[in-house]
Amino acid sequence: MRLSRRALLAATTAAASLPSAASASERSTRLRTGFERLAADGYSVLEGQKVGIVTNPTGVTRTVRHIVDVMHADERVNLRAVFGPEHGFRGTAQAGGSEGRYDDPATGLPVYDTYLKSGQPLADIFTASGVDTVVFDIQDAGARFYTYIWTLFDCMEAAALAGKRFAVLDRPNPVTGRAAQGPVLHMEFSTFVGRRPVSQAHGMTVAELARLFNGEFLTTPVPLETVRMSGWKRSSFYDAWGLPWVPPSPNMPTPDTALVYAGTCLFEGTNLSEGRGTTRPFELLGAEGIDRRWAEAAEALGLPGVHFREAYFAPTFSKFQGRTVGGVQIHIHDRAAYDPVRTGIALLVTAKKVWSGFAWRPDNWIDKLTGNTRVRTLIDAGASADEVVADWQQELSAFRRTRREYLLY
Repeated sequence: MRLSRRALLAATTAAASLPSAASASERSTRLRTGFERLAADGYSVLEGQKVGIVTNPTGVTRTVRHIVDVMHADERVNLRAVFGPEHGFRGTAQAGGSEGRYDDPATGLPVYDTYLKSGQPLADIFTASGVDTVVFDIQDAGARFYTYIWTLFDCMEAAALAGKRFAVLDRPNPVTGRAAQGPVLHMEFSTFVGRRPVSQAHGMTVAELARLFNGEFLTTPVPLETVRMSGWKRSSFYDAWGLPWVPPSPNMPTPDTALVYAGTCLFEGTNLSEGRGTTRPFELLGAEGIDRRWAEAAEALGLPGVHFREAYFAPTFSKFQGRTVGGVQIHIHDRAAYDPVRTGIALLVTAKKVWSGFAWRPDNWIDKLTGNTRVRTLIDAGASADEVVADWQQELSAFRRTRREYLLY
């Protein structure tokens, strides 16, 4: 029987209603993640299924016990395999790395490596694992180029090819789900930091993204279950919910990092340090030869919700390892007003103006991050930050209309 996309989307799990206005402490006791609701319901979604799970160190309970350990110990779940993304299941690998194939010492479960695998090769891994249902539970950071959402996409596509069911356990977007922001990816720039036309800051949860992928982008939709959160409010930041923050990757140490990441990760496409090798990655930016003029130029723009401090630092690894560089530190004073993408563009524009050494990475990685050539070419042509931001508004409006159909909260 051929399933329609509408039927598949209609089959997603029903959710509890949103909470009324309450204090942060009250809300923290009311929010339940997708896993918490799955367990409270006796794992009924997984009943009678051989289960594999795509997860990493962020797949934890409120008491920071890993859900793989919890499910493995529960006789109601027939857990057969774990699938590790970039950085690995237990999180031992740096950016651009994974843990490979091994047996997990804690549970004895086979751990398969999904990093940079997609299509039929990934479908073959699902088939070889012997599972019936693939579950996804990873904390996202809210930006299109954070690779876990494309692990989600690749795994959904592969599960459809392998004839598997797919279930997504939802978690909060740490930087809120208020709005989509930034340029929308053009398909000629499809890579693992952006497979499909999604805005740079998507403002969605992973379950909402799964619905979007299934409804808009997958050639063959996968039989999809989404286990929603209860009590999540789109306007709230991560620290409102009383959930533990486990770094989803080595350079995402705190929720504060996620607040700036959707904008300042663009500096990966330049010859400036994006703060890797410091205790404040993506909040500290700089290079040799930059002085106070950059912070002054950025501050003069009067961007909402943020101030810029002249800063000096010596990265312990990555760009400028062991060398002192000058630059800026981002200080957010009003999270609700702060626009990470506009701020990132403004910092690129001002850095190019005040520092003669500014250069894009020779491979034009910036085009992969922004999803188009326009940001780079406009900045090179001397456009202001407002002119660059104005350029993508029509495409962003169209994405926002599409996005609206798949929101769960």
